[in-house]
Amino acid sequence: MKPGPVQHGPSLLSQEDIYLFKEGNHCRMYTHLGSHLLTHEGVEGVRFAVWAPNAQAVSVIGDFNGWDPGTHALSGRWDGSGIWEGFIPGLAKGARYKYHITPLEGGRGREKGDPFAFRWEEPPRTASMVWLHEYRWRDQAWMRDRSRSNASCTPTSIYEMHLGSWRRGGDRNDRFLGYREMADPLVKYIKAMGFTHVEFLPVMEHPFYGSWGYQTTGYFAPTTRYGPPEDLMYLIDRLHRNGIGVILDWVPSHFPSDEFALERFDGTSLFEHADPRQGFHPDWKSCIFNYGRSEVRSFLISSALFWLDRFHADGLRVDAVASMLYLDYSREEGEWVPNRFGGRENLEAIKFLQQLNQAKEREYPDTWTYAEESTAWPKVTRPSEEGGLGFGSKWSLGWMHDSLDFFAKEPVHRKYHHDRLSFSLWYAFNEDFVLPLSHDEVVYGKGSLLTKMPGDAWQRFANLRLLLGWMFTHPGNKLLFMGGEFGHPGEWQHDQSLDWPILELPEHRGVQRWVKDLNRLYRSHPSLYERDQDPEGFEWVDFSDTENGVVSFLRHAGGGAPPLLVVCHLTPVPRSGYRIGVPLAGTWRELLNSDARIYGGSGMGNLGGLDTLSESSHGRELSLSLTLPPLSLLIFSGPEVPDPRGGDG
Repeated sequence: MKPGPVQHGPSLLSQEDIYLFKEGNHCRMYTHLGSHLLTHEGVEGVRFAVWAPNAQAVSVIGDFNGWDPGTHALSGRWDGSGIWEGFIPGLAKGARYKYHITPLEGGRGREKGDPFAFRWEEPPRTASMVWLHEYRWRDQAWMRDRSRSNASCTPTSIYEMHLGSWRRGGDRNDRFLGYREMADPLVKYIKAMGFTHVEFLPVMEHPFYGSWGYQTTGYFAPTTRYGPPEDLMYLIDRLHRNGIGVILDWVPSHFPSDEFALERFDGTSLFEHADPRQGFHPDWKSCIFNYGRSEVRSFLISSALFWLDRFHADGLRVDAVASMLYLDYSREEGEWVPNRFGGRENLEAIKFLQQLNQAKEREYPDTWTYAEESTAWPKVTRPSEEGGLGFGSKWSLGWMHDSLDFFAKEPVHRKYHHDRLSFSLWYAFNEDFVLPLSHDEVVYGKGSLLTKMPGDAWQRFANLRLLLGWMFTHPGNKLLFMGGEFGHPGEWQHDQSLDWPILELPEHRGVQRWVKDLNRLYRSHPSLYERDQDPEGFEWVDFSDTENGVVSFLRHAGGGAPPLLVVCHLTPVPRSGYRIGVPLAGTWRELLNSDARIYGGSGMGNLGGLDTLSESSHGRELSLSLTLPPLSLLIFSGPEVPDPRGGDG
């Protein structure tokens, strides 16, 4: 059917929608703006609506009219909302289109993609596509019960990955795997490794593949590089049906300045600040959203909820929060505009983040937002009514920097830097933290986790196992970027597959087995997760033995669960008869030993466990006499904690 002329009806916008949009409180504008297939007066077609308040004229252009701006003009609404709309009969799913926008001040028209499009052409092409989500979800059991998986007192181990470079296909591994094609191998791998969640680097459409998705143009559309939206739904559905949660990386901090996208959308700085001191990001050469504009807040909150609504995401990782919170972020004196009180805090961004998290909590209390926030901003994970930002958790970048700095040092120098390990426990319970060994640490010349480690080849692998064990036993949720789980030999390259054949080497298989067993132990022992936000769940035994290079601590759970003793030996010198004070008499079983031969170690250990001795140490009457392998992490399970009520309770 040939498309007909634009008709004025029907409108999907009520006066309440307009009011909420202009107040910044509409959280599902994607159901009203954009392109929507519907039937009007018995005729099928597409209803278009776009916000362009400073336009003189707006028309829809596409394949169906030869990209001619003179044939399908939209009408501006009478209510001052700045929304243009119209119905084009005869258009169908898959039609390619853009908006041709003539600015009020005149000049050439601008061809813009649809900010609310559900699908875009595969880059480098830049047209939007009319789309209708048609997928039958089968993850009802997961969705019904996922509040248990996302609760703060449950184990959370996140596998962070980039879809385009996890694995590739083709004779030379030069072809992307599609969303659907990836589902089976990814589900099998995540289940085998024991991770609880997958986090995808941004799946939202982005024109430059090398941005890894962080230069977003499609805030309501997954990238077409890996298939249609329904294929991403299939991938998430398969993960859910196998008990694996899905977190999506989301970027409300900035957007690229591509001419076809949001930048100067209607000829004016509509989505971004007009003043470059507020609207241009010096680090990423991109545009900064104007969080003080109500319609922009509605746009962004609608985007966040869209991924929870339509794609069943279990959480959103919010990128670059620090850049949003500070007006002087990456700026010199005179390059930024103070707030109305003369300060450096971005009050509008704070309001937006609080509003975002309130909307998420209201609509999806069983999901999770967490912030990549790199400063000491207070109360990031506290409710807005307490003056907080309302996030579920925050990346502990201080822990990450200190840990990597410590483990990169030669063991002979580590005795001068034990504070790098102990310092994180001074603030570990101020916020709800995620411990990230993320993609940011294996790019731009930083090398891989393995190549950061000092020493010869054997010591590098031993140090890596020690670092990973430190993360899994430290309070906080865990996040590990793909490749780190098997000691990827080189820095991450976004345009090629991970080096999977390296697993033919036993030392890499050993690291992979170590992470698998750490995940298993983490998920099965409440002492490692149940009291992550409670200072009573962590207890130092000794962090001052710098001469021997030993750090030891206890992890506690409630309900009589046995405590776990963790001993980190940070030098390559084996030690025997090393005494550790413990709180309970009986047998302490050695659950994991990073020096075991199955992990690539030397095979030293404690024969599966030790009985306590009536010799005092570390202020306790009982102790263990341990064998400490070189560069190792040992985990022991103590006896059952006696019930304080006595008897059978």
